[in-house]
Amino acid sequence: MEEILGLFPESIRQAVKKRIDNRWDRIQEIRLRLQQPIELVFDDHAEWLYSVRPDRNDSIFVLNQLSEFSLYRMEDELREGYVTIEGGHRVGISGKVNTLHGQVKAIQYIAFFNIRIAKQKIGAALPLIPYLHHHQYLNTLMIGPPQTGKTTLIRDLARLIGTGWEKADAQKVGVVDERSEIGGSKKGIPQHDLGIRTDVMDACPKDEGMMMMIRSMSPEILVVDEIGSESDVGALMEAMNAGVIVICTIHGNSLEALQKRPSLRPLFAQQVFHRFVLLDKQHKPGDIQRIYNQSGENLLQKPRCVTNAVDWRASFHRDHNTGRI
Repeated sequence: MEEILGLFPESIRQAVKKRIDNRWDRIQEIRLRLQQPIELVFDDHAEWLYSVRPDRNDSIFVLNQLSEFSLYRMEDELREGYVTIEGGHRVGISGKVNTLHGQVKAIQYIAFFNIRIAKQKIGAALPLIPYLHHHQYLNTLMIGPPQTGKTTLIRDLARLIGTGWEKADAQKVGVVDERSEIGGSKKGIPQHDLGIRTDVMDACPKDEGMMMMIRSMSPEILVVDEIGSESDVGALMEAMNAGVIVICTIHGNSLEALQKRPSLRPLFAQQVFHRFVLLDKQHKPGDIQRIYNQSGENLLQKPRCVTNAVDWRASFHRDHNTGRI
């Protein structure tokens, strides 16, 4: 975790290191707010460091470490509101926004930092992958709010598919990693293990990256994080129509809520996904709560009669007593 501790001035570095100690595997975020205690967000609780309160000089120090003393070189990242550092850790920033013609030009007077810890958990997707493979891999949508482990799972899925596992040989995987979170690439080289047959398009917009990957690297499986826009959906549909299997994640709390989003309607109307993996914040990150097939059956629970199944025929509203087996 030296790449994270190295962002902080000495007083903050020592205080954070002492408090976290041997709990790096359980921490999710380190949040700095000027003039406020530092917040440490673990898997199941949050703690505060009252002994140090960052000031404006500390903010400048962190920015200099992030930019390697050249704010100009990360102008685009500052405009997006986050910077990805070595190891795939993502630093969110917030402060006073400057706009030009109604568009964000830069974030100035940065006063808030959220360091999200990227952790590769080898084997995290082993309980999940058998549900996503039936003679071949299936188009899959993984759904959950932030901090539910979607990226951790999809990273390990890429590794397993690209390396092979007991029921499937390695296949060609294309990872479109717009925010450099899946692979944690540094100068184009993933810092995380994504598999021996995996190619990565790093820091590229998802819609363009998917098309570039298909044209240049002929993947059998595309792995994409956090879809949502109309252009993302259009690129996904083109990829699927080209015979490429897609495994992707999306922010959401339920299938019903996603079905109401206009940009996603083509995906649901054409029933392109065969598996829906649901995660929620009530459990540990990465814990799988439900896996639905295309018929709305929860594959994690197989009662003789599904009494609260999801009716996929025309909508995703709950349909009681459908009698599906």
